[in-house]
Order: sequence, then C-alpha cells, then structure tokens
Amino acid sequence: MGDVAEVKSLMLHPMETGSRKDPDTGATIPAHHITQLSYSVNGKSVMVVNCSTAISRDPYFSFSFSGAKAGDELDVAWIDNKGESDSTRIALK
Repeated sequence: MGDVAEVKSLMLHPMETGSRKDPDTGATIPAHHITQLSYSVNGKSVMVVNCSTAISRDPYFSFSFSGAKAGDELDVAWIDNKGESDSTRIALK
C-alpha cells in the first residue's frame, strides 16, 4: 500500500499581479504569475493547482498523499502566463 508522504515545495517566481506600478517610472508592471503547478509520482498525478494573481511571490506549497514508497519519483512542474516553465524530479525518501 505505501506510506503517507509530506511534500514541501518552494517555487522561485516573481508572481506579479499586473496591478503594481514601477516606483521609478510609474508604469504598470506586467502580470507574470504561475498559472498551473502539478505534482506526479511515477507518472501518476497526485495534485494539480490552478493559480492566479492572488498568490504571493516565491510561493510555498505543502501537502500530503498516501501510497508513497521510498524511491518513488516525484515530478514537480509549473507553467506561467508568459509560457515560461520549470520542472524538477526527486526520489522520495
């Protein structure tokens, strides 16, 4: 069956809302935020988060799921409103 795994993740991202002004120029800072964050274990989705501008810079997410085993591969991926993306893979301990 497996154990319960606790996942803690921190994404380094500016998460701009599109409503702030540049203090030097007064120009609106364009929106730039993560739109979707996904977690999968051994290719099977365990959580998907649809994000908006309401999430702060460098978002931190934590959750637990059951059925985990040491050595399982956890994939974390995100994409933002500009089409930029990042992903990483780690082995569960």
